[in-house]
Amino acid sequence: MNLVVDTSVWSLVLRRPRVDDANIPVQMFRAHLESNNRLFLIGNVLQELLDGLRSPKQLDRLVQLLEPFPLLELDRSTYMAAAKLRTTCRTRGVLAGPIDFLIAAACCQHGYPLLTADQDFSRIAKHCDLVVLPE
Repeated sequence: MNLVVDTSVWSLVLRRPRVDDANIPVQMFRAHLESNNRLFLIGNVLQELLDGLRSPKQLDRLVQLLEPFPLLELDRSTYMAAAKLRTTCRTRGVLAGPIDFLIAAACCQHGYPLLTADQDFSRIAKHCDLVVLPE
């Protein structure tokens, strides 16, 4: 199964000291990785992860670590869908950042579930076809 991994999960997986192995999103990440499923990044998630580093050495190390994970392709229709989804959610009282709506729209377009530890996505999913893991 293909899966998109959100910044919140990557941050837990990459954190030192390691996050408790009982953490469900981390367990799911490791299980998908070990089963040779494809784990995708979205460009904005990649940038968020790389922006959080303090040294060029850390940056180079993380770039190498993330290199095997393909980027999910986004096009004009993805951005349009994200804006439409944000408008729909806003009119229904669901607020989140624009990048969250872009991630949700990209997952919906490609039909891939999103692995996240961010509860905003569960609220967004009530207004679109987004599948959020863990459920």
